[in-house]
Amino acid sequence: MSLGYFSYPQPNNEPVLSYAPGTAERMALKKAIADAKKKSIEIPMYIGGKAIKTGNKISIHPPHEIKHTLGYFHMGEEKHIHQAIDVALKAKPSWESMPWEDRAHIFLKAADLIATKYRAQLNAATMLCQSKNAYQAEIDSACELIDFLRFNVHFLSQIYQQQPPAVAAGMHNRTEWRALEGFVLAITPFNFTAISGNLPTSAALCGNVVVWKAADTQIYSAQLIMRILKEAGLPDGVINLIHVDGPTLGEICFSHPDFAGIHFTGSSKVFNNIWKTIGTNIDKFKAYPRIVGETGGKDFVLIHKSADVDTAVTALARGAFEYQGQKCSAASRAYLPSNLAEKIKEKLVAVIKTFKMGPVEDFGNFINAVIDERSFDKIAKYIDNAKKDKKAKILVGGGYDKSEGYFIEPTVIEAKDPKYVTMCEEIFGPVLSIYVYDENKFEETIAVLDKTSPYALTGAVLAQDREAIALATEKLRHSSGNFYINDKPTGAVVGQQPFGGARASGTNDKAGSALNLYRWLSARSIKETFNPPTSYEYPFLAKD
Repeated sequence: MSLGYFSYPQPNNEPVLSYAPGTAERMALKKAIADAKKKSIEIPMYIGGKAIKTGNKISIHPPHEIKHTLGYFHMGEEKHIHQAIDVALKAKPSWESMPWEDRAHIFLKAADLIATKYRAQLNAATMLCQSKNAYQAEIDSACELIDFLRFNVHFLSQIYQQQPPAVAAGMHNRTEWRALEGFVLAITPFNFTAISGNLPTSAALCGNVVVWKAADTQIYSAQLIMRILKEAGLPDGVINLIHVDGPTLGEICFSHPDFAGIHFTGSSKVFNNIWKTIGTNIDKFKAYPRIVGETGGKDFVLIHKSADVDTAVTALARGAFEYQGQKCSAASRAYLPSNLAEKIKEKLVAVIKTFKMGPVEDFGNFINAVIDERSFDKIAKYIDNAKKDKKAKILVGGGYDKSEGYFIEPTVIEAKDPKYVTMCEEIFGPVLSIYVYDENKFEETIAVLDKTSPYALTGAVLAQDREAIALATEKLRHSSGNFYINDKPTGAVVGQQPFGGARASGTNDKAGSALNLYRWLSARSIKETFNPPTSYEYPFLAKD
């Protein structure tokens, strides 16, 4: 029972720690990494608050040190999916009826635990499990996840305050922001621990119960998020973390009458199949499910002839190669004007040659490993094909080695054709494709760029000419959901640049804003009449 209108003002974004030599956070993180490597852990599923071990153990290895074992996760099967759904639905009545401020404080406490007690541990887990350097782990598994948890509480408090006006005497109107009827399925990716934490918790904050499947390559850090949520006071059964086969999960969830929605980040191909399956089974559900997804990208950097060369080089070096290009927002294709192309290429190649590559324990390494062998082989194939193709030229990089870890050199491919395969297809690795265009054909190049890829996630324009910026902003309105001017196309901050794209990049429901939370709510309008009519007759029926 609420006894007041409680205020949750907009929080400040979590400060990013530097991890510079001599800092306390650097020492704490190095210790957390060393401690994690000393032990091999067993990771259960969490269903209804119980730790479920099946005995079917799958080993977890750092992508940059494949001979080392971090631990094992227990693989589930069909029955565990049913169990997770059942316990979630059992937990639903008490969870959705809990005063919302009590729900809110669970996630605010989780944010505080991550910011303090578990910051080094969660960053270390992300570095080891997903091969992120210290800075990439800090902005992801610490700052962004903390921001999601805190800002979502603020956004939901604003939504709950949205009420209709009372326009007539003798009555009162109000809106209830209900949870969805059923359970929500959260399917989370390997590349961002923050996304893995946000997808189940944003739905749960709104009063929903969740079945959560994390990518196998992210389970090591996902289980720590789950343990933090439990420590923060999350009731049993509200969020259930299971490790199961994807197709089996879909077969059961997408035909269950109580399936209420999916919160997804992953490939466009998988999301398309999910959407088709839900559509095929639409008659089986109690209500139309909410389908929210953020999928692939082929993100662009468009450089105008008036751009600053050093700004362009930095935007490309960081945008394309931070976290080995394994961001759905990473710069993957760039369009260079002929008047600046040689200078940009020369400086970019020189910068890339200064990158150090290796394991995450060495904080001097800017580049680490790609996530797994499947990804490694796919990226290597693109590079090998480019080496043999007369339509392409490798300017720097092109090497790779998986004897110790899945290491691929940062690679820049110059394409002779703007529709060359690496200019069009999502690679999801440390490969940047560039095309040099006639400096006087900026508008024509915009048209080519817009039609090259089915995706529309992120993009950037670099220019000092304001007319060029205005033109690109207008013409590329539907080419990206997040658009950057004189910056790299990555690094969206919660509350500042709500994230999401359209076209083949997803439903553009903007994680990090109130827009996303609306998707996990179902409004009910309530009118209460204080002096109800007692006759059907209206005044117009009376005789003259």
